[in-house]
This record gives sequence, structure tokens and C-alpha cells, in this order.
Amino acid sequence: MARAVTITETSVPHLPRGVRLSFDRRRGRWVVLAPERVLVPDDIALEVLRRCDGVADVAAIVDDLATAFEAPRGEILGDVQALLQDLADKGVLTTAP
Repeated sequence: MARAVTITETSVPHLPRGVRLSFDRRRGRWVVLAPERVLVPDDIALEVLRRCDGVADVAAIVDDLATAFEAPRGEILGDVQALLQDLADKGVLTTAP
């Protein structure tokens, strides 16, 4: 089965309609609210998701994270692409046309 969305460095990721990142006061955590599901991102995933604004492409997100965390871009790229692809495969992330 082919993927509906394939994440590359030029992809511009964002949360699709009906999915939002929200702080859950009851849990004391950030959550991704999607139809019929709630995902609880870890701290690293949260940093990535906050940058998925529909404007920045994956390359810019990775560059920003590499600068913010003083980490090698090459290591971050693979992790970010894998995370975003997993979220896209679950239907909670898409890319701008």
C-alpha cells in the first residue's frame, strides 16, 4: 500500500483540519487531539510539532532544532523525518500542497 504522504526535506508539514496541539490541564501535558484519539507527544516530539506551522519546510525545522539544541543536523534530520512520517501515516499530520 502506497503512503498518502511522504515526508522529505522539502515537505511543509502541518496538522490537518480536525487535529490540534493543545495543553491538557488535567494531564498537565501537551496532547495532539485527533478524531477519536489523543496522542501524548514526548518533549522532543513536542518541539518538532510546535514547528509544523504549514510555512516551514522540514529542512528549516531541522535547521532550527539543530541550532536550538546545538546538535548535529544529520542526526536530527533522520529522527525528525521518521517522527513526521509516523504521524503522517497515522493521519495526524499532512503537508502543504
